[in-house]
Amino acid sequence: MIEVNDLRKSFKAVHALRGVSFTAFDGEVTGLIGPNGAGKTTTLRILYTVLTPDGGSAAVDGFDVRANAREVQRRIGVLADARGLYPRLTSREHIRYFGRLHGLKGAELERRIDRLIDMLDMGAIADRPAHGFSKGQSMKVALARALVHHPPNLLLDEPTAGLDVASARATRALIRRIRDEGRCVLFTSHIMQEVGALCDKLVVIGDGLVRANGTPDELRRSTGKADLEEAFMSATGTGEK
Repeated sequence: MIEVNDLRKSFKAVHALRGVSFTAFDGEVTGLIGPNGAGKTTTLRILYTVLTPDGGSAAVDGFDVRANAREVQRRIGVLADARGLYPRLTSREHIRYFGRLHGLKGAELERRIDRLIDMLDMGAIADRPAHGFSKGQSMKVALARALVHHPPNLLLDEPTAGLDVASARATRALIRRIRDEGRCVLFTSHIMQEVGALCDKLVVIGDGLVRANGTPDELRRSTGKADLEEAFMSATGTGEK
């Protein structure tokens, strides 16, 4: 479970977060959505301990992101907005490296690597160096790295970006499986059709504040819009004037 309470963060004169609060529960996919610059990535970076908040608090499974950063890191898998692969390492070597960082080794680690390669249909690139990978291929490797230690909480920043139709469908099926295992998924996307299909709850952020919080149906009802995209635009004030 991920808990965020009155989270605040500024970058000089830019107030990226101005008091964001929400809870993402186990066994649910929570969509963190908003226009560009709304504060989504800043929130995620605080949760995976790269940024320190100026105020408020955030916790993963009850562990504060500032006071217990190492414990938080053990409990999360992160697909960040910067995919960052080492060009000389193969897909398999990337996954193995991250597994070892989380204390995995030997036959168990190799079984997990093989399972992820099969699950994400990475056989053709499993033993190829990452240099020259397409955006979709890089995404698969980054997702496998995030999953190798079987974390109870997943932070996924646009996990289907750059994937072809089949790979995107497989990734969505994987997210549903992770949710059904009782794990917590915090997920961002700009594709409202995908958000509606995947998310149990939505946290809509705009201008550093939570503008709406609830199920997709609750967002539609509160805005009076039948279409989720129109409801999102209404909640964030990005619709036509």
